[in-house]
Amino acid sequence: MRRVFVLVIGLALLVVTPGLATADITRSATNQKAVELVIARAISQRGVPFAYGGGGASGPSKGTVAAPESDQPDQAEVDAEALDMTPGLNLPTVVPNVAAPVPAPAPRVEVVGFDASGLMVYAYAGVGVKLPRSSGEQYKVGQKVAPALALPGDLLFYGPEGTQSVALFIGNGQMVETTDSGVTVSPVRTTDMAPYLVRIIA
Repeated sequence: MRRVFVLVIGLALLVVTPGLATADITRSATNQKAVELVIARAISQRGVPFAYGGGGASGPSKGTVAAPESDQPDQAEVDAEALDMTPGLNLPTVVPNVAAPVPAPAPRVEVVGFDASGLMVYAYAGVGVKLPRSSGEQYKVGQKVAPALALPGDLLFYGPEGTQSVALFIGNGQMVETTDSGVTVSPVRTTDMAPYLVRIIA
């Protein structure tokens, strides 16, 4: 009878005490504090620009982004306009039967910032965890977790084997990620999400 009484009192305290019933009891207090620090470090970088290859344990670093498109026409456009504006002859434009040239890769410029995996390296370095530098390699470490069991601090991956991108789950359906416009907090996207999250701190 005494055990039943203690159980009833314990359950009543859980229901009556605000916030306790929803507290995360799956992590030790030490690990929970570590996860909170990881999340705080990631969120502190909001607004830092995107830079492919940028970021590391000590913060943002040089990476690259596609150079902004110029409003200046290239020489082929100038030549085409000149042909269309030739005075006197109104002949139809003849397109030669030649394979189209392969476009050159877009020029890139250096920017100091983070890419997705660089941001995760930075966030976890604050608690002494060294993550691999690429999202595909980060997907291979830690504990695989089903999305339904996600906890704040888990890594979300996109693309086959997590090779396209990685973000940090922060709870309440939100994640910290690096987008083309920089580090931001966004709603979790499930499109192209890898089947498992990775838990670095259990």
